[in-house]
Amino acid sequence: MILKGNQRAHGKELARHLLNDRDNDHVELFDLRGFTADDLTGAMQECEAVARGTRCQKHLFSLSLNPPEHEDVSVEAFEAAIARAETHLGLENQPRAIVFHEKEGRRHAHAVWSRIDGERMKAIELPYYKTRLNEVSRDLYLEHGWRMPDGFKDKKNRDPLSFTLAEWQQVKRTKQDPREVKSLIRECWAGSDDRKAFEAALKENSYWLARGDKRGFVAVDWRGEVYSLARCTGAKSKELKTRLGDPTELLSTDMARAHVAAQLTPKLKAWAKEERARAEKANLAAKFQRDQMVQRQRKIRDDLKRKQQERWLTEEKARAARTPTGIRGLWGWITGKNRKIRKENEAEIARAQSRDRNEKQNIIRKQLAERRTLQRQMKLAREKQQARLQELNRDVALAMKLRKVPETRATPKRGRERGSDHMRSRERSRGRDDDYSPPD
Repeated sequence: MILKGNQRAHGKELARHLLNDRDNDHVELFDLRGFTADDLTGAMQECEAVARGTRCQKHLFSLSLNPPEHEDVSVEAFEAAIARAETHLGLENQPRAIVFHEKEGRRHAHAVWSRIDGERMKAIELPYYKTRLNEVSRDLYLEHGWRMPDGFKDKKNRDPLSFTLAEWQQVKRTKQDPREVKSLIRECWAGSDDRKAFEAALKENSYWLARGDKRGFVAVDWRGEVYSLARCTGAKSKELKTRLGDPTELLSTDMARAHVAAQLTPKLKAWAKEERARAEKANLAAKFQRDQMVQRQRKIRDDLKRKQQERWLTEEKARAARTPTGIRGLWGWITGKNRKIRKENEAEIARAQSRDRNEKQNIIRKQLAERRTLQRQMKLAREKQQARLQELNRDVALAMKLRKVPETRATPKRGRERGSDHMRSRERSRGRDDDYSPPD
């Protein structure tokens, strides 16, 4: 189970993110401890109010727990992992919230603690928390018998195509998979041995080399999005400078954006927008199925919750009726009969709670299996969409180079191939070089 934590502020924004049921199939506020409020937003406001009595800027600690894909992890296993992380971080008995998310057939959890010690009115220090969380995570993989990620065995083997929050936000804007973008830029880097060759390879895929504000070298696409070359290629700053030269010789990010935007004529923009819409339609059917499935699954869970609540009330009344009142109650207290009844009721409550939790877990397990089946279909649709977007990037670069918008195609895939081949043959016949760009 991968554990990722960070110290942060802005509890209201965090609550909004954790309760977001638009990007998640299912969201469950599982537990609130140490709060007066009975909702997550109110709990985060309480944390912020307490923190105002201190000078702590990041009064929350947020932790995400991601088990291996396709592993059936029980609620108890999540709770045990959270408790262990809590102990290692020194956050025992601190106000805490737990939220479960289900998305794309996977279930993961989020835990949020207040770092403010209410008695001393001081923030709890969390030195080396990343190292401690990695230790807990490694132990969980070993104890559960899960296949440990290569990055845990050796830091050098970490996934080079992993992406950050900022890159995830780019996904939402551009609809492009950051792994695909990184893979493409890595191919351009691996296939070139100087700046001229690298720039040519980038331009063929609709990326332009530029000077970043803080990141040295960056790539700018025709949409104006910026990608760090150090992160995309995995190369060190020294290696980048050795191959690409002085970054001050390149256009700045803003100037590169302006240069690219000047080449995007209104007709080319309209054509690109049309092509993006075609690519988006590829997975609309799967998205519709997903929405229908999620609504149906939510109804099943709501029905189960209502059924369990009604049954719980009935059973509570039955348990209350067992305890004698009045003179009989007094006599039962003297003889110890009431104590026996209370123990029987407590045992029955434990069994009922276990029964209800198992019923819920069984439904979640079945629904996750159903969702994974659909996810495989959506993955295929997404791969086709990504292929169309990558083809679009190349066509846009070629259209900007030739100053000619491709003719409208009848079908997205075959037509795109014919249009691209036609444009490339025109390029070869004109004998244009890779450094050519239309006048500003």
